[in-house]
Amino acid sequence: MRVHFIIHESFEAPGAYEIWAREHGHHVTSSRVYAGDALPSAVDDIDFLIVMGGPQDPATTPEECSHFDAKAEQAVIAAAIRAGKAVIGICLGSQLIGEALGAPFDHSPEKEIGKFPVSLTEAGRQHALFAHFGHTLEVGHWHNDMPGLTPDATVIAYSEGCPRQIVAYSDLVYGFQCHMELTLQVVELLIANSENDLSRAAEYRFVHTPAELRAHDYQEMNQALFTFLDKLADRYSQSRK
Repeated sequence: MRVHFIIHESFEAPGAYEIWAREHGHHVTSSRVYAGDALPSAVDDIDFLIVMGGPQDPATTPEECSHFDAKAEQAVIAAAIRAGKAVIGICLGSQLIGEALGAPFDHSPEKEIGKFPVSLTEAGRQHALFAHFGHTLEVGHWHNDMPGLTPDATVIAYSEGCPRQIVAYSDLVYGFQCHMELTLQVVELLIANSENDLSRAAEYRFVHTPAELRAHDYQEMNQALFTFLDKLADRYSQSRK
């Protein structure tokens, strides 16, 4: 399996997604756009396209962030979807998937930073790739926005602070507003780059302090993510036969 990451910032690391890919012996490549790496010129050599998060949103212009080109990334995402690839977006990545499919992103009702439960919808509980999540699962959060919904999209999970935490756009395309990739190492990177947000934690209902973030155990949600990825990989393999 050939897994390609689009990574917007050094502190928005792939975390558990990359752990899964490497532990399975998949071929891993990346476009670290913050370091000047080019986006893929074609998707023929990609099986899984995973688009990570970032402080940008799909409306951010190249003038505002010179290394981020939302339209160019949407073109890569659209090409991968048309080619029948598995596509996963996390946070900003999920919003870019929606935009690539014609569904504009929205601002989330609440800022969420920390570890809070998501609840599965009835469709989510019945979904073959998410049934193992149970009715609720505590997952990581680090966001202000949420992905748009196409007419065919299915909301898989929501939280008290955000109605679109996981969205299924098709059998092979998924948006995760939540951050199930968080590990303690990734959390440290994010803390180091979120001083302003975290210093105002008391002003928000769903923002944890650095001490709270460091005290969480992220392994259960990582394992749930690994199982989802295993199931998606099987589904993708079946689709190529």
